[in-house]
Amino acid sequence: MEFNKFDLHPNVAAGVKAAGYVTPTPIQVQAIPPVLNGQDVMGLAQTGTGKTAAFVLPILNRLMQGGQRGKLRALIIAPTRELSEQIHEAIGNLGKQTRVRSATIYGGVGMGPQIQKLRNGAEIVVACPGRLLDHINQRTINLSNVEVLVLDEADRMFDMGFLPDIKKIISHVPAKRQTLMFSATMPDDIRRLTQEVLHAPVTVQVDHTAPANTVTHALYPVEQHLKTALLLELLKHTDTDSVLVFTRTKHRAKRVGQQLEKSGYKAVSLQGNLSQNKRQEALDGFRKGKYQVLVATDIAARGIDVSSISHVINYDMPDTADAYTHRIGRTGRAAKTGDAFTFTTREDNEMVRAIERVLREKVERRTLEGFNYKTPTPARDTEFARPPREQQRRSPHASASAKPKGTYAGRTETRTAGKSEVKKTSWRSPAARRFSWSKVDNNRAHNQVI
Repeated sequence: MEFNKFDLHPNVAAGVKAAGYVTPTPIQVQAIPPVLNGQDVMGLAQTGTGKTAAFVLPILNRLMQGGQRGKLRALIIAPTRELSEQIHEAIGNLGKQTRVRSATIYGGVGMGPQIQKLRNGAEIVVACPGRLLDHINQRTINLSNVEVLVLDEADRMFDMGFLPDIKKIISHVPAKRQTLMFSATMPDDIRRLTQEVLHAPVTVQVDHTAPANTVTHALYPVEQHLKTALLLELLKHTDTDSVLVFTRTKHRAKRVGQQLEKSGYKAVSLQGNLSQNKRQEALDGFRKGKYQVLVATDIAARGIDVSSISHVINYDMPDTADAYTHRIGRTGRAAKTGDAFTFTTREDNEMVRAIERVLREKVERRTLEGFNYKTPTPARDTEFARPPREQQRRSPHASASAKPKGTYAGRTETRTAGKSEVKKTSWRSPAARRFSWSKVDNNRAHNQVI
């Protein structure tokens, strides 16, 4: 089947041809016809299956068929800024000949330019839930003319806690509309929302559980404190193109990215604390090859679409088997082969079994020749260790003037961290001193295990 079988508007078809699309993907074959017919659709498909075009093309086609130009008629809700920009870019590429205006709305940037784009007559808006609600509350956006509502990567929006926001947004959209929902997984929350907001939906499903057969899987059992060292050695002995490394937390993503950079790799981390400009610079740099390694959390990585990713490395085990499938779906694309390496600890055994059930095979366990797996956990630096409780208490009979300033029962309050030295110059209350010790302890312990 080819795209001309969909009988798209000539201007939309011209955009398809200009983008180099010839043969539609399975999700496009299944989803585009019912969407063109005005039916609600529940699509189960992962990133990289072509689902964006599966809803963008019918929306462009609808807007070209008639109706008021310059009114907001299609609303697409996405979980992250990166995915919002990716969808917006797809609209621009596929709709070059349509003159349809689209705009993105998300946090981390000023509202002024967004308001201006809305006033200029955006007909399609791609938005993240939080910032969209801000516009709704400030009455800077009018949703009364929305004909098509799309919820993309619905499962991830639920994981991020956006369900209440989504329900509020839906209450501002006309009840008479077409609703399209796309998700990589189908948890109970998705099923319930489907029943609430979709009317007699057509369900289409493509490779929901089974990962691509172009990906090779391997497990690397290792102790937690040796993960970074193993990652460095693995990269040193592996022939790679672009590498995507997943961590469980944004703090860990930042630390691993810094350590890779210090070791000479062109690496960058993608995590929630970055400004929008820095996030976009990291993504663009990874796409263009400026960075060889991108370290990210699941949430930050949504919307990454880079065809040259040769390896996905799970520094931390994902929370679910579906999340594993979604992560590794970013390699082995476009008829290329890819590798998925996963670092596992003893605590991950149950999740390993769940992943093997999805893959329907036992995953190969590997060890890296020459790597010392018996290196002990580094002992906590005694300089940062918390003093015995009795040493934290000052004698009730001692006056502040009787002791040197900046001491705890004879212990000077000077701390050295790297090249930095911090000294206290005044006494605090006993409770404040205990909090200070505890804070230093916790940071130190957390930094040892990344």
